[in-house]
Amino acid sequence: MNNPVVYKKRNYRPAITAISIILIGAIGILFGLPGVENFDAFDVTILPLINAILNSFTFVFLFSALIAILKRNITVHRRFIYAAFTTTFLFLITYVTYHFLAPSTSYGGTGWMAALYYFILISHVLLAAAIVPLALTSVARAWNMENERHKKIARWTMPIWLYVSLTGVLVYVMISPYY
Repeated sequence: MNNPVVYKKRNYRPAITAISIILIGAIGILFGLPGVENFDAFDVTILPLINAILNSFTFVFLFSALIAILKRNITVHRRFIYAAFTTTFLFLITYVTYHFLAPSTSYGGTGWMAALYYFILISHVLLAAAIVPLALTSVARAWNMENERHKKIARWTMPIWLYVSLTGVLVYVMISPYY
C-alpha cells in the first residue's frame, strides 16, 4: 500500500516578523550613528566593495534560480536560492559592520546624476526593506510545500530581489568615488 508523504506545516510567521523587525530596525538605527572614532583595526572602506561583490553574486544566483525554475528544474532552483540567501546574509554582515564602524558617506555628484543616484538609492532602500519579509515568506512557503502560495509571492519577490541586488551594485559604483 502506497502512503503519500505527509509534510508537517510549520508556522514561520513569528520568526519572519521578528527577523524583519530586528533587521530593518537595526539598519535604521545604524544610519543615525556617527561611526566608531579612530577605528584602525582594518581599512573599513574595503567593505562597500565587498558588499557590491556580494550583491553581484546574489544577482547572478537569483537570475540563475529564475532560469532553473523556468526550465522546471526545482533542485537547481533551490540550490541557487540558497546560494542567494548565503551571499545576502554575508552582505548583511559586512553592511552592518561598515555602517557601524564608518560615518555615513554623502554623494558628491550634482545635477541629473544626483537625481538619478537618489532615485536609485531611495528605491533600493525601500525595496530592500520589503524584500526581507518577502524572501523569508517565499522560502517558508516552499519549505511547507505550499507550492501555489509560494509561486504567488515569488512572482513579486524575485523581480524585487533582483532589482535590489542590481541597484546595490549601482549605488556602490556611483558613490565609490566619494568614500
